[in-house]
Amino acid sequence: MSRAITDFEMIAEGDRIMCAVSGGKDSYAMHMLLVDLARRAPVRFSVIAVNIDQGHPGYPGHLLRDYMAGGNHEFMMVAEDTYSIVTEKIPENKTYCSLCSRLRRGILYRLAQELGCTKIALGHHRDDAINTLMLNLVFAGQLKAMPPKLIADDGRNVVIRPLIYCAEDDLAAFSTEMAFPIIPCDLCGSQENLQRKAISRLLADLESRSPGVRQNMLAALGNVRPSHLFDKGLWRKLGLEVAHEAADVDGTASENVVPPTRLLRGTA
Repeated sequence: MSRAITDFEMIAEGDRIMCAVSGGKDSYAMHMLLVDLARRAPVRFSVIAVNIDQGHPGYPGHLLRDYMAGGNHEFMMVAEDTYSIVTEKIPENKTYCSLCSRLRRGILYRLAQELGCTKIALGHHRDDAINTLMLNLVFAGQLKAMPPKLIADDGRNVVIRPLIYCAEDDLAAFSTEMAFPIIPCDLCGSQENLQRKAISRLLADLESRSPGVRQNMLAALGNVRPSHLFDKGLWRKLGLEVAHEAADVDGTASENVVPPTRLLRGTA
């Protein structure tokens, strides 16, 4: 996480970071790691955890409140009934995720301004990024993943993803070790026929056959060769007229990616 923060300059002196905590393993881990980092980082920053009670029937928000109170963490839970909106607007056999996430993101943006937060931290990890890459490639015809750091459409909020290098399996193991009181998603989490789940199964199968596939895909996101893509606008922006074949040290053409461990150490 610290490497991702450093690589993309996610945190600056005096930042007040809103840590969006859903009650899932990833956001719990992100919050704990950010709080720990704030105690020993060379720059001063503060963390406030924020949770949105979206009106799901039987939502066990007390689990999160008790956890935050037990650690004496700065915490805020807000009630916003997006559940009713999503279930009313989206047919039962369609995916809730898109509308649900847009509504939730809008609430976080508003709260960030009200609380004087300079950054909003989301718990997306490596597997989220490469799943999104595959979803866009296969279903949307775009070559796009998740940016580690971005300015929101409102032009006021900066979103960071400190866990973007972290593997989901590692976060799951950490969550088990820490015994976080997990709050499951009983809306989108209950839908089985999602494109994202199909992509996850595909990648899991590839990983079982060729261990390291996911890490290679993460490496590829930091090892882009624009001249080998077909984006005419990008070619013009970069002043490209013709692609040049890359060569290895022995002079032979290569299509191999740089080993991911080298890339993530910044030595490629």
